[in-house]
Amino acid sequence: MAEEEGSTVELRQRKKPKSSENKESAKEEKISDTQIPERTPKYVLFQRFAKIFIGCLAAVTSGMMYALYLSAYHERKFWFSNRQELEREITFQGDSAVYYSYYKDMLKAPSFERGVYELTHNNKTVSLKTINAVQQMSLYPELIASVLYQATGSNEIIEPMYFYIGIVFGLQGIYVTALFVTSWLMSGTWLAGMLTVAWFIINRVDTTRIEYSIPLRENWALPYFACQVAALTGYLKSNLNTYAERFCYLLMSASTYTFMMMWEYSHYLLFLQAVSLFLLDIFSVEQGDKLNVKKGTFAAKIMKVVNFYLVCTLPVTLNIIIKMFVPHKENEHVLKFLEVKFGLNMTKNFTMNWLLCQESLQTPSQDFFLRLTQSSLLPFYILVLSICLLSVMQVIFRRINGRSLKETVTLEDGRIGERPEIIYHVIHTILLGSLAMVLEGLKYIWTPYVCMLAAFGVCSPELWMTLFKWLRLRTVHPVLLFFPRLMTELTELQEFYDPDTVELMT
Repeated sequence: MAEEEGSTVELRQRKKPKSSENKESAKEEKISDTQIPERTPKYVLFQRFAKIFIGCLAAVTSGMMYALYLSAYHERKFWFSNRQELEREITFQGDSAVYYSYYKDMLKAPSFERGVYELTHNNKTVSLKTINAVQQMSLYPELIASVLYQATGSNEIIEPMYFYIGIVFGLQGIYVTALFVTSWLMSGTWLAGMLTVAWFIINRVDTTRIEYSIPLRENWALPYFACQVAALTGYLKSNLNTYAERFCYLLMSASTYTFMMMWEYSHYLLFLQAVSLFLLDIFSVEQGDKLNVKKGTFAAKIMKVVNFYLVCTLPVTLNIIIKMFVPHKENEHVLKFLEVKFGLNMTKNFTMNWLLCQESLQTPSQDFFLRLTQSSLLPFYILVLSICLLSVMQVIFRRINGRSLKETVTLEDGRIGERPEIIYHVIHTILLGSLAMVLEGLKYIWTPYVCMLAAFGVCSPELWMTLFKWLRLRTVHPVLLFFPRLMTELTELQEFYDPDTVELMT
């Protein structure tokens, strides 16, 4: 009995330190479970404000520097300040100098109303015919420029021609800023915007025709379209508050209206955008929406059926609206040209055959792709587009099979194809690229968005996380850290020289 009691005492004594150890471990768990004090809201707000402020400052600075660069380059190319008035107008190459002549007519008119009347009842442009030059030639930029020149009192400070080209260069700065903001919104970092601007300037031969002729309609219109795309990108983002959504919507509406006024071919580009949004609406339909069609009141069911009918008949509706508001004769030459271009019709019309000989209406040359490849733009664009397209197809396949998708997608999920703005830009760039492969003139619309999309992909951690998820890579940082060092070691040419050892061995 005594031995048994002794053994029990020993067991109890052995258990005591365990209980003390358990207490210590429990204390450690409590210490570990205690939440680390998070950053204060003021610090988070300050960090976010600083990030937005630096990004906006970089965007505005990039636009201003590009506008100043264009002004300095134009001065050095043509010695513009040392030329007379007629020689300056000659620098507006091609038929675009006609637009500037209407600007001069507006300034010479005794009043603004009289100048507008002469342009709307113009009998000098076409022989033996009176036309509305404002409507047929899209002279709204010249009207706005003349009003601003006279209303701001700039006639006492600057010459009319410098004011005219200054507005165009300023719009090009806005163009670059809008591309900066679009890439920034998509990637989440303003470094993508800086890379977009760098690629835009490096490939300026293929991104803009501002160096060829300043008064071209596209130089006035495309900056507004870029602002519209930036506003649309922000509007499509999921994590957007009400005020930002309203601002994006108002900016998108205003820029779209201005874009339609500035360019007579704007409706073709807007049609491609409408097709992209229509396909986005089809691809982003969730499975839950299909299951909830049978739920709700009778009025709700009717509205859902009407909504489904309107979405499915959107192309037919657009066709009817275009035929109602746009006369067929105005688009007849465009339709005939497309028929001849794609080999659907043969014609002996001199105008059509002359258009087919124009360089801007030919297929892109090999030099175009070579220039984009030398600047490393095309390889990165193909890589980014391939990853985004495969991710979008993966999401569509999941939704067709009825798999449930996460409501909140994090960075570690690697699902960049679930973001609506990414789906829109993928569809839009594919449509523009397909047309640019047929008509070289459309490269000036497509290439800027190639710069934007490639820069977004290079600087987006979500895109690379998607790729690493596919490749099942988890530890990539050591490879990225030591690979440049290994390459430098291989490129170094070293030599071995030890005369003492050689002498000892011999």
